[in-house]
Amino acid sequence: MLLFVGLGNPGAAHAGQRHNVGFMALDAIARRHRFGPWKAKFQGAVAEGRLDEVKLLALKPQTYMNESGRSVGEALRYFDIPPDEVVVFHDEIDLAGGKVRIKAGGGAAGHNGLRSIAAHIGAGFRRVRIGVAHPGNAALVQRYVLNDFSKLETTWLLPLLEAIADAAPLLAAGEDGRFMTRVALLAPPPESAPDQEA
Repeated sequence: MLLFVGLGNPGAAHAGQRHNVGFMALDAIARRHRFGPWKAKFQGAVAEGRLDEVKLLALKPQTYMNESGRSVGEALRYFDIPPDEVVVFHDEIDLAGGKVRIKAGGGAAGHNGLRSIAAHIGAGFRRVRIGVAHPGNAALVQRYVLNDFSKLETTWLLPLLEAIADAAPLLAAGEDGRFMTRVALLAPPPESAPDQEA
């Protein structure tokens, strides 16, 4: 069984924020592939489904972003899932808006949700990094990610979420390169400033 985790903060006030794009991606996958209903479990909301032949548990921690690892760790232990079978969807300020990259392992790069998960299960999980761009000033980052996507941003966000849902079976099959290619073909990122990372 694979564990797909979407990161975000619970509650309607946070639903449209850039920091919640992980929740949005997981919701799109669950809708497209007709997962079962969301239920409260593991200090989160969970839904079960399949992506082709792969059985999958979708988890949206309801512990708030900074404590996401508590929820992920509980689900991992219950199902005895190894960390490399965990895929975490999250916002990435060091990627231009609309870009998607996958990374296995590594540091948290200042993302408190990733830091919390690594503290509970180790750093060996896969990350689907969904670019939301950088506000240009480190002092503005917290306010920026906790603000809603702008109307202009939704013109690339909504197609991107559908592309992620469409390509999700490739991700479940471990075909990360083909997943990224499929997403980029279905939802090309807008013309924007270069990524912040080297």
